[in-house]
Amino acid sequence: MTPLIARLAGRRARLRWLHLIIGGALLMPYFLVGTVAVGLYAPGVNPFTSLPAQLAAFGCALPMAAVTALLPTARPLSVAAARALCGLAPDRPLADGPAASRQARARSAAWFTLHVGLGGIISGMTLALVPFAVCVAALPFVPALRESALDARPALDHTWVLAVAPPAGAAMLVALAGCAAAAGALLANRAPVLLGPTPDDRLAAAERRAAELAVRNRLARELHDSVGHALSAVTLQAGAARRVLDSDPGFVREALAAIEETTRRTVGELDAVLGLLRQDGDGSDALAGPGLDALGGLLARCGVPVRYEADGDPGAVPGPVSAEAYRIVQEGLSNALRHGVPGSPVRLRVGVGPRELTLVLDSALPPRPPVPRPGGGRGLTGVKERALLLGGATEAGPRDDGVWRLAARLPLHAPAKEPR
Repeated sequence: MTPLIARLAGRRARLRWLHLIIGGALLMPYFLVGTVAVGLYAPGVNPFTSLPAQLAAFGCALPMAAVTALLPTARPLSVAAARALCGLAPDRPLADGPAASRQARARSAAWFTLHVGLGGIISGMTLALVPFAVCVAALPFVPALRESALDARPALDHTWVLAVAPPAGAAMLVALAGCAAAAGALLANRAPVLLGPTPDDRLAAAERRAAELAVRNRLARELHDSVGHALSAVTLQAGAARRVLDSDPGFVREALAAIEETTRRTVGELDAVLGLLRQDGDGSDALAGPGLDALGGLLARCGVPVRYEADGDPGAVPGPVSAEAYRIVQEGLSNALRHGVPGSPVRLRVGVGPRELTLVLDSALPPRPPVPRPGGGRGLTGVKERALLLGGATEAGPRDDGVWRLAARLPLHAPAKEPR
Protein backbone atom coordinates (compact mmCIF):
# COMPACT_ATOMS: atom_id res chain seq x y z
CA MET A 1 0.00 0.00 0.00
CA THR A 2 2.82 2.39 0.82
CA PRO A 3 4.39 2.26 -2.70
CA LEU A 4 0.99 3.08 -4.20
CA ILE A 5 0.57 6.06 -1.90
CA ALA A 6 4.07 7.25 -2.79
CA ARG A 7 3.25 7.03 -6.49
CA LEU A 8 0.04 8.99 -6.07
CA ALA A 9 1.00 11.52 -3.40
CA GLY A 10 4.80 11.33 -2.95
CA ARG A 11 7.13 14.25 -3.51
CA ARG A 12 7.83 13.33 -7.13
CA ALA A 13 4.11 12.92 -7.82
CA ARG A 14 3.37 16.32 -6.28
CA LEU A 15 6.09 18.02 -8.32
CA ARG A 16 4.79 16.44 -11.50
CA TRP A 17 1.27 17.56 -10.60
CA LEU A 18 2.58 21.09 -10.14
CA HIS A 19 4.28 20.82 -13.54
CA LEU A 20 0.92 19.91 -15.07
CA ILE A 21 -0.82 22.82 -13.32
CA ILE A 22 1.82 25.14 -14.81
CA GLY A 23 1.05 23.65 -18.21
CA GLY A 24 -2.61 24.39 -17.70
CA ALA A 25 -1.80 27.99 -16.76
CA LEU A 26 0.31 28.34 -19.91
CA LEU A 27 -2.63 27.02 -21.97
CA MET A 28 -5.08 29.66 -20.71
CA PRO A 29 -4.16 32.51 -23.12
CA TYR A 30 -4.45 30.18 -26.11
CA PHE A 31 -7.70 28.72 -24.72
CA LEU A 32 -9.23 32.18 -24.31
CA VAL A 33 -8.32 33.09 -27.89
CA GLY A 34 -9.85 29.81 -29.04
CA THR A 35 -12.99 30.54 -27.02
CA VAL A 36 -13.35 33.93 -28.72
CA ALA A 37 -12.86 32.31 -32.13
CA VAL A 38 -15.53 29.67 -31.42
CA GLY A 39 -17.92 32.36 -30.21
CA LEU A 40 -17.45 34.29 -33.46
CA TYR A 41 -18.21 31.27 -35.63
CA ALA A 42 -21.12 30.07 -33.43
CA PRO A 43 -22.96 33.23 -32.31
CA GLY A 44 -25.88 31.35 -30.74
CA VAL A 45 -23.68 29.21 -28.48
CA ASN A 46 -22.20 30.33 -25.18
CA PRO A 47 -18.59 29.05 -25.41
CA PHE A 48 -18.13 29.33 -21.64
CA THR A 49 -20.99 26.97 -20.76
CA SER A 50 -21.22 24.66 -23.77
CA LEU A 51 -19.04 21.55 -23.48
CA PRO A 52 -18.71 21.07 -27.29
CA ALA A 53 -17.68 24.72 -27.62
CA GLN A 54 -15.07 24.33 -24.89
CA LEU A 55 -13.69 21.21 -26.57
CA ALA A 56 -13.51 23.12 -29.86
CA ALA A 57 -11.69 25.99 -28.11
CA PHE A 58 -9.29 23.45 -26.60
CA GLY A 59 -8.67 22.03 -30.09
CA CYS A 60 -7.94 25.51 -31.43
CA ALA A 61 -5.59 26.33 -28.55
CA LEU A 62 -3.18 23.43 -29.11
CA PRO A 63 -2.05 24.40 -32.67
CA MET A 64 -1.50 27.99 -31.54
CA ALA A 65 0.65 26.76 -28.64
CA ALA A 66 2.64 24.54 -31.02
CA VAL A 67 3.38 27.46 -33.35
CA THR A 68 4.68 29.70 -30.58
CA ALA A 69 6.84 26.85 -29.25
CA LEU A 70 8.77 26.80 -32.55
CA LEU A 71 10.80 29.76 -31.29
CA PRO A 72 14.39 28.67 -30.41
CA THR A 73 14.12 30.12 -26.89
CA ALA A 74 11.16 27.87 -26.00
CA ARG A 75 13.33 24.81 -25.43
CA PRO A 76 15.52 26.21 -22.60
CA LEU A 77 12.41 27.19 -20.61
CA SER A 78 10.83 23.79 -21.12
CA VAL A 79 14.07 22.01 -20.21
CA ALA A 80 14.46 24.04 -17.00
CA ALA A 81 10.90 23.23 -15.91
CA ALA A 82 11.23 19.54 -16.80
CA ARG A 83 14.51 19.17 -14.92
CA ALA A 84 13.10 20.80 -11.81
CA LEU A 85 9.67 19.16 -11.69
CA CYS A 86 9.52 15.97 -13.77
CA GLY A 87 11.84 13.82 -11.64
CA LEU A 88 13.91 12.59 -14.60
CA ALA A 89 16.44 9.79 -14.35
CA PRO A 90 20.08 10.99 -14.30
CA ASP A 91 20.99 8.74 -17.23
CA ARG A 92 18.49 10.48 -19.54
CA PRO A 93 19.93 13.94 -20.13
CA LEU A 94 18.16 16.88 -21.72
CA ALA A 95 19.57 19.29 -24.26
CA ASP A 96 21.15 22.59 -23.29
CA GLY A 97 20.69 25.85 -25.12
CA PRO A 98 18.17 27.07 -27.69
CA ALA A 99 16.89 24.78 -30.40
CA ALA A 100 19.03 25.51 -33.46
CA SER A 101 17.89 22.92 -35.99
CA ARG A 102 14.46 22.38 -37.52
CA GLN A 103 14.25 18.95 -35.93
CA ALA A 104 14.99 20.33 -32.46
CA ARG A 105 12.36 23.06 -32.84
CA ALA A 106 9.78 20.52 -33.98
CA ARG A 107 10.52 18.33 -30.97
CA SER A 108 10.26 21.33 -28.64
CA ALA A 109 6.91 22.27 -30.17
CA ALA A 110 5.64 18.71 -29.72
CA TRP A 111 6.74 18.72 -26.07
CA PHE A 112 5.15 22.08 -25.34
CA THR A 113 1.90 21.01 -26.99
CA LEU A 114 1.85 17.79 -24.98
CA HIS A 115 2.66 19.67 -21.78
CA VAL A 116 -0.04 22.32 -22.11
CA GLY A 117 -2.58 19.78 -23.44
CA LEU A 118 -2.20 17.36 -20.54
CA GLY A 119 -1.78 20.29 -18.17
CA GLY A 120 -5.05 21.83 -19.32
CA ILE A 121 -6.92 18.57 -18.80
CA ILE A 122 -5.44 17.88 -15.35
CA SER A 123 -5.88 21.51 -14.28
CA GLY A 124 -9.54 21.45 -15.31
CA MET A 125 -10.08 18.18 -13.48
CA THR A 126 -8.35 19.56 -10.39
CA LEU A 127 -10.40 22.75 -10.35
CA ALA A 128 -13.71 20.91 -10.87
CA LEU A 129 -13.27 17.56 -9.18
CA VAL A 130 -11.58 18.52 -5.91
CA PRO A 131 -14.40 20.78 -4.59
CA PHE A 132 -17.05 18.40 -5.94
CA ALA A 133 -15.43 15.37 -4.25
CA VAL A 134 -15.10 17.27 -0.97
CA CYS A 135 -18.77 18.23 -1.08
CA VAL A 136 -19.84 14.65 -1.85
CA ALA A 137 -17.75 13.30 1.03
CA ALA A 138 -19.23 15.91 3.40
CA LEU A 139 -22.91 15.26 2.52
CA PRO A 140 -23.63 13.02 5.56
CA PHE A 141 -22.06 15.53 7.93
CA VAL A 142 -23.28 18.90 6.59
CA PRO A 143 -27.11 19.19 6.30
CA ALA A 144 -26.81 22.51 4.48
CA LEU A 145 -25.16 20.70 1.57
CA ARG A 146 -28.07 18.30 1.31
CA GLU A 147 -30.54 21.17 1.42
CA SER A 148 -28.72 23.00 -1.36
CA ALA A 149 -28.65 19.97 -3.68
CA LEU A 150 -32.23 20.40 -4.88
CA ASP A 151 -31.91 18.22 -7.99
CA ALA A 152 -30.46 15.30 -6.03
CA ARG A 153 -32.56 15.74 -2.90
CA PRO A 154 -34.85 12.71 -3.46
CA ALA A 155 -31.82 10.43 -3.73
CA LEU A 156 -30.24 11.94 -0.64
CA ASP A 157 -33.22 10.78 1.42
CA HIS A 158 -31.90 7.21 1.15
CA THR A 159 -29.58 6.19 3.94
CA TRP A 160 -27.34 4.07 1.72
CA VAL A 161 -26.62 7.06 -0.54
CA LEU A 162 -25.31 9.05 2.40
CA ALA A 163 -23.34 6.00 3.56
CA VAL A 164 -21.45 5.65 0.27
CA ALA A 165 -20.94 9.40 -0.21
CA PRO A 166 -17.66 9.67 1.80
CA PRO A 167 -16.01 6.67 0.07
CA ALA A 168 -17.24 7.98 -3.29
CA GLY A 169 -15.65 11.38 -2.62
CA ALA A 170 -12.40 9.76 -1.56
CA ALA A 171 -12.46 7.54 -4.66
CA MET A 172 -12.84 10.63 -6.85
CA LEU A 173 -9.76 12.21 -5.26
CA VAL A 174 -7.77 8.99 -5.64
CA ALA A 175 -8.84 8.77 -9.30
CA LEU A 176 -7.75 12.36 -9.83
CA ALA A 177 -4.39 11.64 -8.21
CA GLY A 178 -4.03 8.57 -10.41
CA CYS A 179 -4.78 10.57 -13.58
CA ALA A 180 -2.28 13.27 -12.55
CA ALA A 181 0.38 10.63 -11.76
CA ALA A 182 -0.20 8.92 -15.11
CA ALA A 183 0.01 12.20 -17.02
CA GLY A 184 3.14 13.21 -15.11
CA ALA A 185 4.77 9.85 -15.82
CA LEU A 186 3.94 10.23 -19.52
CA LEU A 187 5.60 13.65 -19.61
CA ALA A 188 8.64 12.33 -17.75
CA ASN A 189 8.90 9.46 -20.21
CA ARG A 190 8.65 11.72 -23.27
CA ALA A 191 10.94 14.48 -21.99
CA PRO A 192 14.25 12.80 -22.97
CA VAL A 193 12.81 12.00 -26.40
CA LEU A 194 11.41 15.44 -27.20
CA LEU A 195 13.78 17.63 -25.16
CA GLY A 196 16.88 15.45 -25.37
CA PRO A 197 19.83 16.33 -27.61
CA THR A 198 19.29 15.75 -31.30
CA PRO A 199 22.07 14.36 -33.53
CA ASP A 200 22.93 17.95 -34.48
CA ASP A 201 23.17 18.89 -30.79
CA ARG A 202 25.47 15.93 -30.12
CA LEU A 203 27.65 16.85 -33.09
CA ALA A 204 27.88 20.47 -31.95
CA ALA A 205 28.79 19.35 -28.42
CA ALA A 206 31.46 17.01 -29.79
CA GLU A 207 32.90 19.83 -31.90
CA ARG A 208 33.01 22.16 -28.90
CA ARG A 209 34.72 19.46 -26.85
CA ALA A 210 37.24 18.82 -29.60
CA ALA A 211 37.99 22.55 -29.84
CA GLU A 212 38.50 22.76 -26.07
CA LEU A 213 40.83 19.76 -26.13
CA ALA A 214 42.78 21.26 -29.02
CA VAL A 215 43.29 24.50 -27.13
CA ARG A 216 44.34 22.63 -23.99
CA ASN A 217 46.77 20.60 -26.09
CA ARG A 218 48.27 23.83 -27.38
CA LEU A 219 48.53 25.14 -23.83
CA ALA A 220 50.35 21.95 -22.84
CA ARG A 221 52.80 22.44 -25.70
CA GLU A 222 53.38 26.04 -24.65
CA LEU A 223 54.14 24.93 -21.10
CA HIS A 224 56.41 22.13 -22.28
CA ASP A 225 58.39 24.31 -24.65
CA SER A 226 58.78 27.43 -22.53
CA VAL A 227 59.14 25.88 -19.08
CA GLY A 228 61.11 22.86 -20.29
CA HIS A 229 63.59 25.03 -22.15
CA ALA A 230 63.95 27.36 -19.19
CA LEU A 231 64.60 24.50 -16.76
CA SER A 232 67.20 22.98 -19.07
CA ALA A 233 69.00 26.31 -19.44
CA VAL A 234 68.84 27.02 -15.70
CA THR A 235 70.15 23.54 -14.88
CA LEU A 236 73.10 23.92 -17.25
CA GLN A 237 73.98 27.41 -16.06
CA ALA A 238 73.70 26.46 -12.40
CA GLY A 239 75.91 23.40 -12.94
CA ALA A 240 78.54 25.46 -14.75
CA ALA A 241 78.46 28.12 -12.03
CA ARG A 242 78.88 25.49 -9.33
CA ARG A 243 82.00 24.07 -11.01
CA VAL A 244 83.77 27.48 -11.19
CA LEU A 245 82.34 28.98 -8.02
CA ASP A 246 85.76 29.51 -6.43
CA SER A 247 87.87 30.13 -9.51
CA ASP A 248 85.76 32.48 -11.68
CA PRO A 249 83.39 34.71 -9.64
CA GLY A 250 82.66 36.87 -12.68
CA PHE A 251 81.28 33.93 -14.66
CA VAL A 252 79.21 32.92 -11.63
CA ARG A 253 77.64 36.40 -11.48
CA GLU A 254 76.82 36.24 -15.19
CA ALA A 255 75.30 32.78 -14.79
CA LEU A 256 73.17 33.88 -11.84
CA ALA A 257 71.97 36.92 -13.77
CA ALA A 258 71.04 34.70 -16.70
CA ILE A 259 69.22 32.33 -14.35
CA GLU A 260 67.31 35.24 -12.83
CA GLU A 261 66.32 36.60 -16.24
CA THR A 262 65.29 33.17 -17.53
CA THR A 263 63.16 32.33 -14.50
CA ARG A 264 61.50 35.76 -14.46
CA ARG A 265 60.54 35.47 -18.12
CA THR A 266 59.34 31.89 -17.69
CA VAL A 267 57.22 32.75 -14.65
CA GLY A 268 55.54 35.46 -16.72
CA GLU A 269 54.79 33.01 -19.51
CA LEU A 270 53.54 30.45 -16.99
CA ASP A 271 51.20 33.01 -15.40
CA ALA A 272 49.84 33.90 -18.83
CA VAL A 273 49.13 30.29 -19.74
CA LEU A 274 47.55 29.51 -16.37
CA GLY A 275 45.42 32.62 -16.72
CA LEU A 276 44.09 31.25 -19.99
CA LEU A 277 43.15 28.01 -18.26
CA ARG A 278 41.07 29.98 -15.77
CA GLN A 279 39.21 31.90 -18.46
CA ASP A 280 35.80 30.87 -19.79
CA GLY A 281 36.85 31.40 -23.40
CA ASP A 282 39.07 29.09 -25.38
CA GLY A 283 42.00 31.50 -25.21
CA SER A 284 43.13 30.58 -28.70
CA ASP A 285 43.82 34.20 -29.64
CA ALA A 286 46.21 34.68 -26.73
CA LEU A 287 48.50 31.75 -27.43
CA ALA A 288 50.75 33.47 -29.95
CA GLY A 289 53.67 34.21 -27.63
CA PRO A 290 57.02 35.58 -28.84
CA GLY A 291 58.02 35.39 -32.49
CA LEU A 292 61.18 35.39 -34.57
CA ASP A 293 61.79 39.03 -33.65
CA ALA A 294 62.63 37.76 -30.15
CA LEU A 295 65.05 35.15 -31.47
CA GLY A 296 68.11 37.18 -30.47
CA GLY A 297 67.18 37.08 -26.79
CA LEU A 298 66.49 33.35 -26.96
CA LEU A 299 69.89 32.61 -28.52
CA ALA A 300 71.66 34.81 -25.95
CA ARG A 301 70.24 32.98 -22.95
CA CYS A 302 69.78 29.46 -24.31
CA GLY A 303 72.94 28.14 -22.63
CA VAL A 304 74.68 26.81 -25.76
CA PRO A 305 76.76 28.62 -28.40
CA VAL A 306 74.76 29.18 -31.58
CA ARG A 307 75.91 30.03 -35.11
CA TYR A 308 72.93 31.86 -36.53
CA GLU A 309 72.36 32.44 -40.25
CA ALA A 310 69.35 34.21 -41.69
CA ASP A 311 68.32 34.31 -45.34
CA GLY A 312 65.61 36.90 -45.80
CA ASP A 313 63.83 39.06 -43.24
CA PRO A 314 62.47 37.05 -40.27
CA GLY A 315 60.54 40.14 -39.19
CA ALA A 316 58.37 39.86 -42.31
CA VAL A 317 57.02 36.44 -41.28
CA PRO A 318 53.29 36.56 -40.32
CA GLY A 319 52.59 36.53 -36.59
CA PRO A 320 51.14 33.00 -36.15
CA VAL A 321 53.89 31.43 -38.28
CA SER A 322 56.57 33.46 -36.49
CA ALA A 323 55.29 32.36 -33.06
CA GLU A 324 55.28 28.66 -34.01
CA ALA A 325 58.74 29.00 -35.58
CA TYR A 326 60.05 30.52 -32.35
CA ARG A 327 58.74 27.57 -30.33
CA ILE A 328 60.23 25.08 -32.79
CA VAL A 329 63.64 26.73 -32.50
CA GLN A 330 63.27 26.82 -28.73
CA GLU A 331 62.52 23.09 -28.60
CA GLY A 332 65.47 22.34 -30.88
CA LEU A 333 67.81 24.31 -28.62
CA SER A 334 66.40 22.54 -25.57
CA ASN A 335 67.12 19.15 -27.15
CA ALA A 336 70.65 20.24 -28.03
CA LEU A 337 71.13 21.47 -24.48
CA ARG A 338 69.89 18.25 -22.91
CA HIS A 339 71.23 15.67 -25.32
CA GLY A 340 73.99 17.29 -27.35
CA VAL A 341 77.74 17.47 -26.77
CA PRO A 342 78.49 20.02 -24.01
CA GLY A 343 80.18 23.13 -25.40
CA SER A 344 79.59 22.10 -29.01
CA PRO A 345 78.09 24.94 -31.09
CA VAL A 346 74.66 24.63 -32.64
CA ARG A 347 74.08 25.84 -36.17
CA LEU A 348 70.75 27.52 -36.88
CA ARG A 349 69.66 28.57 -40.36
CA VAL A 350 66.45 30.52 -40.95
CA GLY A 351 65.32 31.00 -44.52
CA VAL A 352 62.39 33.24 -45.47
CA GLY A 353 61.18 32.53 -48.98
CA PRO A 354 58.24 33.93 -50.95
CA ARG A 355 55.96 31.06 -49.88
CA GLU A 356 57.49 29.25 -46.94
CA LEU A 357 59.78 29.55 -43.97
CA THR A 358 62.54 26.98 -43.48
CA LEU A 359 64.27 26.23 -40.19
CA VAL A 360 67.34 23.99 -39.94
CA LEU A 361 69.04 23.32 -36.64
CA ASP A 362 72.15 21.09 -36.48
CA SER A 363 73.80 19.92 -33.25
CA ALA A 364 76.64 17.49 -32.65
CA LEU A 365 75.71 13.93 -31.76
CA PRO A 366 77.05 12.64 -28.42
CA PRO A 367 79.23 9.50 -28.45
CA ARG A 368 76.44 7.51 -26.84
CA PRO A 369 72.74 8.04 -27.50
CA PRO A 370 70.88 9.72 -24.62
CA VAL A 371 68.77 7.62 -22.29
CA PRO A 372 65.07 8.53 -22.66
CA ARG A 373 63.60 10.24 -19.62
CA PRO A 374 60.51 8.70 -17.97
CA GLY A 375 57.49 10.61 -19.19
CA GLY A 376 59.59 12.53 -21.73
CA GLY A 377 59.66 12.43 -25.49
CA ARG A 378 56.86 14.94 -26.18
CA GLY A 379 59.09 17.68 -27.55
CA LEU A 380 59.53 16.44 -31.11
CA THR A 381 55.88 15.37 -31.18
CA GLY A 382 54.90 18.91 -30.27
CA VAL A 383 57.17 20.27 -33.00
CA LYS A 384 55.47 18.04 -35.55
CA GLU A 385 52.02 19.10 -34.34
CA ARG A 386 52.94 22.78 -34.58
CA ALA A 387 54.07 22.35 -38.18
CA LEU A 388 51.00 20.32 -39.14
CA LEU A 389 48.66 22.98 -37.75
CA LEU A 390 50.16 25.42 -40.27
CA GLY A 391 50.18 22.93 -43.13
CA GLY A 392 53.94 22.35 -42.91
CA ALA A 393 56.22 19.42 -42.16
CA THR A 394 59.23 18.55 -40.00
CA GLU A 395 62.13 16.12 -40.10
CA ALA A 396 64.29 15.08 -37.16
CA GLY A 397 67.03 12.51 -36.82
CA PRO A 398 70.76 11.75 -37.05
CA ARG A 399 72.76 12.30 -40.24
CA ASP A 400 75.77 10.58 -41.67
CA ASP A 401 78.03 13.58 -40.98
CA GLY A 402 77.61 13.14 -37.21
CA VAL A 403 74.99 15.80 -36.49
CA TRP A 404 71.43 15.68 -35.31
CA ARG A 405 69.23 17.75 -37.60
CA LEU A 406 65.84 19.26 -36.90
CA ALA A 407 64.31 20.78 -40.04
CA ALA A 408 60.92 22.40 -40.50
CA ARG A 409 59.09 23.89 -43.47
CA LEU A 410 56.22 26.23 -42.65
CA PRO A 411 54.01 27.91 -45.29
CA LEU A 412 53.81 31.66 -44.81
CA HIS A 413 50.16 31.77 -45.81
CA ALA A 414 47.27 29.34 -45.50
CA PRO A 415 46.77 27.33 -48.68
CA ALA A 416 43.86 28.48 -50.82
CA LYS A 417 40.82 26.21 -50.76
CA GLU A 418 39.94 24.55 -54.06
CA PRO A 419 36.50 25.45 -55.42
CA ARG A 420 33.94 22.67 -55.22
